[in-house]
Formats: sequence, C-alpha cells, structure tokens
Amino acid sequence: MGNTFCVLFACVDQASIGVVERWGRFEKLAEPGLHLFNPFAGQWLAGVLSTRISSLDVRIETKTKDNVFVQLVCSIQYRVMKQHADDAFYELQNPKEQIQAYVFDVVRALVPRMNLDYLFEQKGEVAKAVLEELEKVMGEYGYSIEHILMVDIIPDAAVRKAMNEINAAQRLQLASVYKGEAEKVLQVKRAEAEAESKYLGGVGVARQRQAITDGLRENILNFSHKVEGTSAKEVMDLIMITQYFDTIKDLGNSSKNTTVFIPHGPGHVRDIGEQIRNGLMEASSAEVNIVEMLILKATASATDAESFLNGMKNVDPQSNGFSHRR
Repeated sequence: MGNTFCVLFACVDQASIGVVERWGRFEKLAEPGLHLFNPFAGQWLAGVLSTRISSLDVRIETKTKDNVFVQLVCSIQYRVMKQHADDAFYELQNPKEQIQAYVFDVVRALVPRMNLDYLFEQKGEVAKAVLEELEKVMGEYGYSIEHILMVDIIPDAAVRKAMNEINAAQRLQLASVYKGEAEKVLQVKRAEAEAESKYLGGVGVARQRQAITDGLRENILNFSHKVEGTSAKEVMDLIMITQYFDTIKDLGNSSKNTTVFIPHGPGHVRDIGEQIRNGLMEASSAEVNIVEMLILKATASATDAESFLNGMKNVDPQSNGFSHRR
C-alpha cells in the first residue's frame, strides 16, 4: 500500500480507488479512470485499493461449556469503504491479521459459555456476535463487514463417534418400540381371528350334529316302517352292532399294520350291545358324539340287516367264532 508511482498519468481500474499524495502527504482519493499527476509539484499515486468484497476464512479451536474441543470455520466477507479508503490505506498494515484476531477474541469468549448441542443450534448467534464486534472495530479503519458465515463446527473425532452412537441407540430404541407395538397389534388380531374361527367351527359342528341326528332319526323311522315287527330300539341295536363290525374291518384294512386284540364270540356280541345301551343311558351328555359315529353306517340297507340276523341263527354257542351248522 505504501508504493509510490512517480508518473505523469495513471489509470485506476473499475472497483478500485486510488490514493494520491503530495510530497508524501495524503491529498485526495482518485476515482476509477485516467488521472494526470505533476511529479514536479510532488504529486503522485501512492497506491490503489480494491473495493471488491474479499473473503477470509478463519479456523478457530476452542472448548465448549461441557469440555468438548471443537474447531469452528468462520468465513468473513469484507470490503474497503470508498469514502474512508484513506483510513484503510494508512491505518492498518495487515487488515487480515487484524480481522482474524478479533474473530478469535469474540468466538473464544462466547463459545465456552455454550454446550455442544446448543452451539450447533445457535451457531447463527455466534456469527451475529462476531459481526457486531467486527463492524464496530473495523469501521474505524475504513472496512465494512458484509457477512459473517459460520461455515462448519467440527468436534473431536472421538466426540463425533460417540454422538453418532448415541443417535443410533436412540433410533434403535424407537424402532424397538414401534416393533413391539406392531407385534402387539398382530397378536391381538391373531387372537381375535382364532376366537372367530373357533366360534364359526362350533357353529359348524353344531349344525353337523343336528344334521346327523336328523338323518339317523329318519333312517330309523324308514327301517321300522319297511320291516314289520321291529321297534326303534331294535333298529338302533342293529345299527350299533353293524358299526362295530365295520370298525373292526376298517382296522384290518388300515395302511398302518397295527395289531389290535379284541375278545370276540357270540356272547361278546351280545355284551357289546348291552354295553353300548348302558353307555348311552349313563352318558346322555355324550349322545351327540355317539350319533356322529353311528351316522357313518346309518344308511345300511334292510337286506344287510336281515342277512346279519339270519347269520346269527347259525352261530355255534360252543365255539369262539362263527360257523355254519350242517
């Protein structure tokens, strides 16, 4: 800034301001354009200042209230005021160092009173405080502070890692809560569906048993009408005995070759009928279940029943099975 140009004329660029001296003393400011000087009268161009906005990035390391060391990157945008260009030319030897010193002073006085989280939230307040201080000080030296930008806040690497872990843990906790709520809703809906299914199943079983009962009653009545001299009780006994033999047949035809020993003989057949009748009388509450079992053969024809009765007449009481008499 202190260079002297001893020339007859000089051109000052646009967005610049020239400082003219006479015999080493400030005389005037030269606007952009062509200017003539009289070196014999001690007049010359002492220097040229740019009025463009300049940017200065300052990196400050300081400590927060909760003892976390952070680095702040602050960007200061400033320019020379035309009307005070002489102060900017003569007062400050190095304006960048001056600005940087004030930024350090303000930031290191303000940040230690903030917690780290609050600093991230209120970084605009820090920038505002720096701007107010620099405007007040640098304005006296012919500089205008246009903007202060708090570009970045960089905590220590270990602190950043811990903050990320805390954030991840909080998100996992929230996810667990939502997952638990979803499982709760799923279990409630599953229980409601199971209850509805059981209810509908019970309705179906009740209708099935009603149909079995109606069908069995109809078959017994039809059989009684077709075979004269038979009562409903005798038809019921015949159906139960037929069901008994069919059950034995099904056991023998089963694909799982399971051996079942059942006492068998004419006396046993009679006992089976008596046992079934006694069971019906003693367990009337289970009558519907027995009817379900008997309905499988309730449609047996009258011819089969008569054949069975004729066969019973040929049973040898002394034997353990059935045989034809000669």
